[in-house]
Amino acid sequence: MSDTTQAPAPSAGPREWLGLAALVLPTLLVAFDIGVLFLALPHLSADLGATGTQQLWITDIYGFMLAGFLITMGTLGDRIGRRKLLMIGAGSFVAASLLAAFSTSPLMLIIARALLGIAGATLSPSTLALISNMFRDPKQMGTAISLWAFSNFGGAALGPVIGGVLLQHFWWGSVFLLGAPVMLLLLILGPILLPEYRDADAKRLDLISVVLSLAAILPVVYGTKQLATGDDSSPVGALLAIAAGIVFGVVFIRRQLRVPNALLDLGLLRNVRFSSSLLAMLLASGALAGMGLLTSQFIQSVRGLDPAEAGLWQAPTGVGIAIGVLVTPVIVRRIQSRTAILGGLVLCFIGLALLSTVTRSSSAGLVSLSVALVALGIGPMFVLGTSLVVGAAPPEKAGSAASMSETSNLLGSTLGLALLGSVGAAVYQSGMADSSVAGARQTLAEAIAAAAGLSGTQAQSLLATARNAFTDGLNVVAIVGIVVIVIVFALVWTTMRQKAATPPPAAADPDSVTETPAVTES
Repeated sequence: MSDTTQAPAPSAGPREWLGLAALVLPTLLVAFDIGVLFLALPHLSADLGATGTQQLWITDIYGFMLAGFLITMGTLGDRIGRRKLLMIGAGSFVAASLLAAFSTSPLMLIIARALLGIAGATLSPSTLALISNMFRDPKQMGTAISLWAFSNFGGAALGPVIGGVLLQHFWWGSVFLLGAPVMLLLLILGPILLPEYRDADAKRLDLISVVLSLAAILPVVYGTKQLATGDDSSPVGALLAIAAGIVFGVVFIRRQLRVPNALLDLGLLRNVRFSSSLLAMLLASGALAGMGLLTSQFIQSVRGLDPAEAGLWQAPTGVGIAIGVLVTPVIVRRIQSRTAILGGLVLCFIGLALLSTVTRSSSAGLVSLSVALVALGIGPMFVLGTSLVVGAAPPEKAGSAASMSETSNLLGSTLGLALLGSVGAAVYQSGMADSSVAGARQTLAEAIAAAAGLSGTQAQSLLATARNAFTDGLNVVAIVGIVVIVIVFALVWTTMRQKAATPPPAAADPDSVTETPAVTES
């Protein structure tokens, strides 16, 4: 006769904690690759001759492919095994990194970045899912999730820092080689430290839904970016792309409601806390990523610092993320989760307000402080938002909820890079419309390159105009960020009224969920 009393969750041992360290590595690198090119853009632009639009695609395509394939790969991991998918992804990530590092044209680099995004999508859902299997004790789970969140969101902040140091001593392709030895280490340690889990009742992957999801996301992003940058002589093509993406999005949603093996369980969105948490994280991550793109270029190209110095001035962003993420589990033992999130959003507001006052002559320290405040304030939203999303879902749907949480954050980050980056570019191009140097009207990097061929007085005049125009774009983006944070504040205030974050479903009795662990390979 079985005992109906729920036994205490087993505590994780040394193997699980070492396994967590192995899982943090790919999570860190996947996020790292989102921001690692911020400081490398001027260098690769000069080397490869990338246009302004190509630069945006080089920056954006990685995140869009990552976000577009996350849920697909989550379903695939349930079917073939999460550890196996993690190993496949690690090997693919190494190959795509080598291709990116030694690219000889903008198109080749864009393709390599797209392949990196697909490889990264095989890694991301597997890490959080395996953590939920390895840590059953609620307190240990909270610690593991906070460390996972730090690596996930801190990696993007550390990208410009480490990238700047590499650029000081090596060529721009070196920023891609950092991940190769780390992924090779994962390939060695993964089978030893990580258990294998697969869903015995996993459904067949719906390839039509995969295609529809990409067909919905990419055209909308492309069209929005083209309208903002003004690269098209006519907006008709961009508008048609947006319309096509919306149509494919409607078809995708209708299919998810109809097929039994849907990629997205849209029924979860009926839970107000679930859907509002996803939206809040999407908006907040977008504001942080878009601001990070412009501030890193301001420090390097407006203030004229070399890559190593510019990278070091990005370090406070990583510190802010680290403090915000790691202290949140301690804070919510004393105050409500909603209060912690709202307090953090107030810090975001202050940081963005400071950023909106920046001028061309402002110090790198002021810009760095502004970004650090935003990063610090957004930390509770990232950690508790993930717990709120996973906790709002029933245990049997926790895996789907976790994939949607990661998709929301990554899609928000990549949309922030594209849309806010395009807003900044549009303001810059407006400020440079009357410039007599046609080659300097698209990007600040082009203006700096054009100034090198002019006389001293002409070069100084061009650089002053270009740097003022870029700073104006940064100010406008900061104001847009303030509006976004106010919207997130109102959303959290009205929808997240629970006193504490719901414990992650991974702390529940493992026998209560349908997932079946496979035999651990040795």
